[in-house]
Amino acid sequence: MKITHLLAACALAMLVPASAMAQGDYPTRTIKIVVPFSAGGIVDSVARLIGDKLATRYGQAVVVENRTGAGGAIGTDYVARAPADGYTLLLVSPSHAVAPILKKNIAWNPVRDFKAIAGFGIVPNIIVVHPSVPAKTMAELIALAKKSDPPMTYSTAGVGTSNHLSGELLAQEAHIKLTHVPYKGQTDALNDLLAGRVEMMPLTAALAIQQVQAGKLRGLAVTTAKRASAVPDLPTVAEAADLPDYAVGTWFGLVAPAATPAEVREKLARDVSEIIAMPDVQAKFASLGMELAPQSPAEFDAFVAAEFDKWGKVFKQAGIEAN
Repeated sequence: MKITHLLAACALAMLVPASAMAQGDYPTRTIKIVVPFSAGGIVDSVARLIGDKLATRYGQAVVVENRTGAGGAIGTDYVARAPADGYTLLLVSPSHAVAPILKKNIAWNPVRDFKAIAGFGIVPNIIVVHPSVPAKTMAELIALAKKSDPPMTYSTAGVGTSNHLSGELLAQEAHIKLTHVPYKGQTDALNDLLAGRVEMMPLTAALAIQQVQAGKLRGLAVTTAKRASAVPDLPTVAEAADLPDYAVGTWFGLVAPAATPAEVREKLARDVSEIIAMPDVQAKFASLGMELAPQSPAEFDAFVAAEFDKWGKVFKQAGIEAN
């Protein structure tokens, strides 16, 4: 009888895929979170915070690997091609939805090739102007831009960045002409704004607040759909300029290759959701200027798809072609 039971158990085990058996023990080895940007930036900081908490929870190493280049496309391509087993994840930001629109040689698609683990939140930009610009509100800025010849200039950290998206959407929504002046990074863009070589910039909130408080720049509005908790008296662009569809910010989330087993993705989603709810994690997010806005896998997948569609239309209207 015992032999019969043993044989039956063996036969049943053979019917269960090895991957399914392993999923119950996940993780059993090191997890890698790929950051497609350099170390030290906000994307990297978010990844390391989440990675440290997952490592503590799982009793397994969670390493952050920076794979830089091509505006985030190289690191993303690496994850898209990685084994879909839950051991290679990707920390994403707006470039995840924008890069495939701007670059011809990208094979991956943010909607088709990835599945969400969680959305974390968003960092607002603040529309700031040099003190020489005679505009104290968004309405005044738009009125000024409409009669400006040549067009007003705005600086950004480069094509496809959140700064650029904020400026391009403003130009389209407000029906104004703006000249985009891209730089290699936000620091260079900010320096030329402070020097008065450009007139305006949608600047990351944490940096903008410092410069506004120092009296070096004037803040007009935040770019996100909701007001920023750090500057609650500053209106949104949507309300200040009567542009109800205007909303831009630097968002963050964690994704996995699309074929990653559902059980693994669901476990990660549950655990990351609990991590995001931790007070010390929320405090760290706040110190990075992030407005916490947790999203479930389904919500974040839908959000990324909407961003991909939205910016495809914006760039098409602007005549910006992939290169």
